[in-house]
Amino acid sequence: MSHVKELIPPRPAPPQLARRISKSRIAGGIVLALWFLLAVGIVYMIVSNWDPDKFAKYGERYFSGLLTTLMLVVGSITLGALLSLPIAYARMSKNRVLSTVSYAYVYLFRGTPLLAQIYLIYYGLGSFRPQIEAVGLWWFFREAWNCALLSMTLNTAAYQAEILRGAIRSVPRGQTEGAKSLGLPASVTFWKVILPQALIVALRPYGNEIILMIKGSAVVAVVTVLDLMGQTRYTFSRTFDYQAYLWAAIFYLSIVEFMRHAWGWMEAQLTRHLKR
Repeated sequence: MSHVKELIPPRPAPPQLARRISKSRIAGGIVLALWFLLAVGIVYMIVSNWDPDKFAKYGERYFSGLLTTLMLVVGSITLGALLSLPIAYARMSKNRVLSTVSYAYVYLFRGTPLLAQIYLIYYGLGSFRPQIEAVGLWWFFREAWNCALLSMTLNTAAYQAEILRGAIRSVPRGQTEGAKSLGLPASVTFWKVILPQALIVALRPYGNEIILMIKGSAVVAVVTVLDLMGQTRYTFSRTFDYQAYLWAAIFYLSIVEFMRHAWGWMEAQLTRHLKR
């Protein structure tokens, strides 16, 4: 009977499904062709309009701005991760005061634009200079770089707290019950059992948050921080060459692509035991 089944040819796909597949492939091919032509056009414009004098004069500024951008992103992500731990814990706390205050913090910084937050911290707190000087903190808030770092840290901490809270909630309750049955303290259960599993779940959202912060860091240029976008604005104001922004876009795209592949590799290494 099995030999008879092997001789039966497979049933052909319905003609409607074949037409749908062919149309979707054609549409996808057209879109890819358009993207390819756009990429070729951009490369042609860069090569044909290449000015070695401008590169020698302003190229160093781009690399300086790139370093400033990376320092801001790495610093804010690191400090935001440390700050997100107590915020996430407060969000899950049964204490109504802690949960309300943490909810208000997350709601405020996730519900308002990063640009507005930078303006409020840099220009808004500047209106209270005598009070800030009285507590000895004016040395910090008078620097635009410090205000930009603080704004980005507070902003990403709110997002990271929600990512971490959702990841912790996704860990099965049986893990906590199993740790209790073994007599493990609550602190050991959290740090050794719950948090490692939650961080694996949170890997991809964390990667998305880092990419968003890389692109969002461009707004710090409005408070005179000479990051990559700030140096681009300076270059354009001197040359009025549209390629100044084109090169900035290429730099941002390169950073995001490198980050995407590096994070994907790290995620694959950390989760390889789950695929067996």
